[in-house]
Amino acid sequence: MFTEQGPTVRELAVQALSSIEHGYDLLAPKFDHTPYRTPDRVLDAVRDEVRRLGPFDTGLDVCCGTGAGVGVLRRLCRERVVGVDFSAGMLAEARAAFPPEGERPAEKGPAAGAPAAEAPAEEGPAVDWVRADARSLPFAPAFDLALSFGAFGHFLPAERFGLFAEVYGSLRPGGQFVFPIGAPPPVGSRAYWSLLGFDAAMRVRNALWRPQFVMYYRTFRLGDVLEDLTRAGFAVRLTPLAGLGRRPDGSPRARLVVATRE
Repeated sequence: MFTEQGPTVRELAVQALSSIEHGYDLLAPKFDHTPYRTPDRVLDAVRDEVRRLGPFDTGLDVCCGTGAGVGVLRRLCRERVVGVDFSAGMLAEARAAFPPEGERPAEKGPAAGAPAAEAPAEEGPAVDWVRADARSLPFAPAFDLALSFGAFGHFLPAERFGLFAEVYGSLRPGGQFVFPIGAPPPVGSRAYWSLLGFDAAMRVRNALWRPQFVMYYRTFRLGDVLEDLTRAGFAVRLTPLAGLGRRPDGSPRARLVVATRE
C-alpha cells in the first residue's frame, strides 16, 4: 500500500478521519494502487460464473468505485452498462478508465503497471455514470443484471434490507443481483484476529470522532444476508466460485450469491 503509486500513511490517516464520501474522494486518484481494489482473480471468477446465467442486455454496478465491476459487466452485457456511486472522485476515475468512444486516445495505451480492468480499449457497450446513494437508487426496473464488489461493509446491518430493496426495484422481472461472498476465516487464525481488530478499532474511532466512517468486515454474515435478500423479494441461491479454489476442508473459498427478481 505504501508504494510510490499508492497513498501515504498521512493520506490514509486523513481519509480515515473523513466521512465515507469525502474519504473516497480523497483516495480516488490512488485507489487502484491499494489492496482495497477488488483483485482481478475475483473479478475473473465472478465473470466466468455469471456468464453461465446470461445472456444479459443491461447491467448495473452498485457502488462502482473506479469501475472494476463495470469492466466485468462490459464483457457480459450487450446493450448498456451503468455505474453508480456517491463519490464524485471515484466516478471521475471511472470515467477516465472507460471514456466515451470518441474520447479514447488513439495511440496511448494504459500506463505501465495499471490494473487490467482499467484498459479502455475493450469491446463492449457504452457506459453511463450516475452519482447517487445506493440507499436511494434513481432507476426504474431497467436492468437484467446488477452486481457489486467490496462495498457492503459501508452499510450498517440495519441499512442492508433497504439497500437490497433498492436493487430489487432497479431490476426487470427475472433480473439477477449477484455478488461474491468469502468464507469466514477460521476462528483463531491470523485473518480472524486481523478482521476482529480492524472492526474494533473502527468502532472506537466512530465512537470518538465525527463524521463517522462506516467500514466493517464482520457485519456481512451470510445467514443475515440471505434473510434480508429474501425479505426484499428475491429468490436466492448460492454457487461456488470455482476459480477461487477450496479450503483444506473441501469447502469453497468463496461463493456467488445469485438473487433473482422473480
